[in-house]
Amino acid sequence: MLTIYSVPVATYCAKLRITMRHKGLAWEELPPPGGYGSAEYKAIVPSGNLPAMVDEGFMLADSEAIAEYLNEAYPDVPMLPDTVQLRAKAREKGRLHDTRLEPAVRAMYPQVAHETRNAEAVKAGGAEITKHLNALALLLRDSPLDPDTLWLCDCGFAVTFAWIRAFEQALSLPVEWSQSVLDYDARLQSFAPVIDELVHYKPAMDDYLSKAYPA
Repeated sequence: MLTIYSVPVATYCAKLRITMRHKGLAWEELPPPGGYGSAEYKAIVPSGNLPAMVDEGFMLADSEAIAEYLNEAYPDVPMLPDTVQLRAKAREKGRLHDTRLEPAVRAMYPQVAHETRNAEAVKAGGAEITKHLNALALLLRDSPLDPDTLWLCDCGFAVTFAWIRAFEQALSLPVEWSQSVLDYDARLQSFAPVIDELVHYKPAMDDYLSKAYPA
């Protein structure tokens, strides 16, 4: 059985769980010993990053590295296409999430607390997120990936979209969604592993967002 180190609210841990759910893997989930970034945890995971995985003594950190490893180590449910070019397009899409959209959404976390929220920062953040959603719309328009398959590159978007919608409600985050991105979000939410993970993840999101409202 896989051992996964995570904390409840971590976006990339939720992303990894979608992958494991889709591949039908069993795992034990543990908090980092001593806490995130602690010396005790770094004795196991030198980077101190989350999530991290131990598979029969083999340790690996970083959600994308873990996902690619699991795709090769447990190939019964493939989550990357079968040609070099299609795999490259899947990785291109995943990088848009990991290096552009998700960091823009994560930049909103400091604005969650109602007492210290900066309305201008929220407005600017909404514009930045909209910019990356528009870039995703262009990528979706020309995507050669089978839309009826859940790929590795889809898993992060499912979680990040949930955060954007939560921030729209809790922070009045101004975001514009193109129809193609709305359709993509709806398609992702039709996959059982995504549905199951978002149900599992919602209590952690709700707990984090509890400080978004006046006391």
